[in-house]
Amino acid sequence: MTRIGIILGSTRPGRNGKAVADWVYGLAQERIDAEFELVDLAEFPLPHLDEPMPPAMNQYQNDHTKEWAEKIASFDGYIFVTPEYNHSTSGVLKNAIDFLFAEWNNKAVGFVSYGAVGGTRAVEHLRLVAIELMLAPVRAQVSLSLIHDFENFSVFRPGEYQLPGVTALFDQVIAWADALAPLRQK
Repeated sequence: MTRIGIILGSTRPGRNGKAVADWVYGLAQERIDAEFELVDLAEFPLPHLDEPMPPAMNQYQNDHTKEWAEKIASFDGYIFVTPEYNHSTSGVLKNAIDFLFAEWNNKAVGFVSYGAVGGTRAVEHLRLVAIELMLAPVRAQVSLSLIHDFENFSVFRPGEYQLPGVTALFDQVIAWADALAPLRQK
């Protein structure tokens, strides 16, 4: 069965991302065409990148890197749940991505973002990073507005209008993850 990791890309106390990731994960549990797992970066306390060798060398020395690599390698695709901070993604998500290379290769990735303008600028940056890591970003994305999908910018209340976008995101990530499977088997 295709395995998709939903990666919660915020660790900030009081973060909005936990409610968003739980919502995405809850909707994913209604599907029967893939297995989903919620991966909270707060449970993988990675320091700033501290491996002596570049990730592309695949010579990890630190236990925290090996644990992170094992988790990420277990998936066929990903959905990144990202806030938008200063017109980009969170530092903790970018750092977690940068720790690895081969574990990301030839897999699909989709994005659920949130922020004042739906987190779209964060996703634009993540798409560029994904391509460099040989991740295949899908077209569909879910952009959640702090104004329309949250009360007082902090209580998550997604509109029903978001559901078709989430379905399209799941459909595309699963289809692309399956299509890329022969490349991962080489």
